[in-house]
Amino acid sequence: MTASPHHRDEGVRREAVRRLLFLAQNDRLHTDHIRTVAETFGVSSRQVRRWMDNARAHNGRYTPHQPSRFTLTQPMRDAIARWCGNSSAAYRELKKEGHLGTDPISYATFHRAVTAHYTPGFLAGLRGGERARRTFDIHFNRPPGHRNEAWEADHVEASVWVNVAGHRRKPWITWFVDCATDVICGLCVSAQFPSRENVLIAARAALQRGGDYGPFGGVPALVRVDGGKDFLCESVEAALSVFGVRRIDLPPYSPWLKGTVEAVNQAIKQMRFASLPGYTEAPSTSRRTRIDPDEQLLTYQAFVRIVMDWVHDWNYNHVLAQQQRTPSQLWHDDLTPIYDVDPAELHTYTLEALRRPLTINDDGVHWDKRHYVAPFMQGRKGDKVLLRYMPHHYRHVELYNAKDGTYLGQATLQNAATDEERHETRRAADRQASQLRTALKKAERQRRERFEADTTPTNPRPVTELTTEQAAQLLENRRDENLASEARPDLAPLPEPTASWQPSDHDDTPHRPAAPPNNGPGDVPLPPLPDPSPSWHQPDPDPPSAQEPPHEHD
Repeated sequence: MTASPHHRDEGVRREAVRRLLFLAQNDRLHTDHIRTVAETFGVSSRQVRRWMDNARAHNGRYTPHQPSRFTLTQPMRDAIARWCGNSSAAYRELKKEGHLGTDPISYATFHRAVTAHYTPGFLAGLRGGERARRTFDIHFNRPPGHRNEAWEADHVEASVWVNVAGHRRKPWITWFVDCATDVICGLCVSAQFPSRENVLIAARAALQRGGDYGPFGGVPALVRVDGGKDFLCESVEAALSVFGVRRIDLPPYSPWLKGTVEAVNQAIKQMRFASLPGYTEAPSTSRRTRIDPDEQLLTYQAFVRIVMDWVHDWNYNHVLAQQQRTPSQLWHDDLTPIYDVDPAELHTYTLEALRRPLTINDDGVHWDKRHYVAPFMQGRKGDKVLLRYMPHHYRHVELYNAKDGTYLGQATLQNAATDEERHETRRAADRQASQLRTALKKAERQRRERFEADTTPTNPRPVTELTTEQAAQLLENRRDENLASEARPDLAPLPEPTASWQPSDHDDTPHRPAAPPNNGPGDVPLPPLPDPSPSWHQPDPDPPSAQEPPHEHD
């Protein structure tokens, strides 16, 4: 006899008994019906008949007997909350104070009542707070969407100790991940806690396609970020809003709202950091945390190289479990158009701008007690410029013309300028001096009038660089240009013929010019041509025959 998977489902059992009672009321109940139900539930036919008797006793509804169970009272629930979910401590207190009665129940019964009354998430919240309770919540999955429809950005602390200039530190990684394809579009690594500088550098790497990150990136429709102040600062908002990118500010302690980037955070820890020296989340063999002074840690440069190699492997070689394709394949299979930013102008949008213009002085541009110089400043003393800079990076700044916003170039801090940068600034001044001398010499030659040498007494003749043919051609070209500039075709219609016009030799129709275009109601009529002067030739009364050519008159 094989029991059905529903043999303990009271709802299915209640429906089976209801069917048997229906057959019995209509005199169609047979032994085979009872035997079939008994085999389905894995019980005997006698047990099925008991179920039918139970239903008749409860107005046709099968109502199994429910054993009495111990339930928690309000003082018991208060004790559990007071002891932060510790049921054993709450049981001891309740037993000591007599809240369990003269014949107290066992701890197993009390614990069973606690687990029946509270959900695992609620008990976890009593022990560890709201953050622990949220780990038991369920969430909806977002639709996959298309590439560059939504990005997610986050910081993650590397769980690896790294040798940074002789100090043990754990670097931070900031990256932007495409939600539809799981492609890492851009990132940056920092040896200290990240700031808005890291966000701007990573955003620049993600917006610009090519280079170390392959053909991934472009401009997304929106970016989801957490409540960190570095993501919510004005410079990051300005860098994204220029392209119409919406920034979605997620509430704190809500990792499920940016599950794509959180999955990448866990992936690099499990797939790469766990095998590196200095891994901080490895199981400990001692209760005391000891630092091995002889442990060989990675250098910062080696760590950055490892991270970049892992990102390349993730984008091109890692097969996602659900899609059964790599992020690169998902990206190229998506035909959604990509908007690319001009690389030459990209740095303009990912830098913070100084709101007031600055002046180029004889020792460079002054800003915040710093002096910046650049080769392009030669000869621009007194000009107004706009300054843009990367936060916490004050060695170089970008300067723009304050009048039209034209990019001028990069300026370097005077005290931090290298010898090559100093030489280039001086060479720029030398080049301008050479250009000025050349222009002055040419102007001097043009002002000086030279004469031809003579062997006979004659008037001095100035030396010309043009031949006679060249001069004639130059004058002809200028005359044509003047005539073309004065010509006004189709400005005035032709007038009606005067009385001195003669008809044709072959018919009586006089030779008339093309009819002038009709003037609109708003057009001003042009004045008629004047009458011919007396010097005009008057034709003979009898025109010559067609065989004789007409006489020409002066």
